[in-house]
Amino acid sequence: MSMNEGIVYRPIGRVENAFREPAPPQTFAGSSSRIVVDPALAAGLEGLEPGSQVMVIFHCHRSQGYELRQHPRADPERPKRGVFALHSPRRPNPIGISTVELVAVAGNVLTVRDLDALDGSPVLDLKPA
Repeated sequence: MSMNEGIVYRPIGRVENAFREPAPPQTFAGSSSRIVVDPALAAGLEGLEPGSQVMVIFHCHRSQGYELRQHPRADPERPKRGVFALHSPRRPNPIGISTVELVAVAGNVLTVRDLDALDGSPVLDLKPA
């Protein structure tokens, strides 16, 4: 496979929360979100236990375009850095990764704390932290 070939992922679920617009990372601290997993994949959640940490890999579906050098947290007072040294969603592949606390598992729905994804974000994968 060459670097120019496309890669396609099928979301395993979606994020549900109160965050409809991009916000500074600290806005998400302590917040609760639901991850609704495709019911056909629910058996893959076996072994996830409340109280554990989970990495959520998601598509930053509202992100548009990118710059290779950006001000951290879009703060012009901070010197620009390369996008690969930042958590910015504005990147060549708008993929987000967030380590969250798993609060509850109910069927195909996970309740998590501290997820910095917007409502409706497609979830690509879950991994133990």
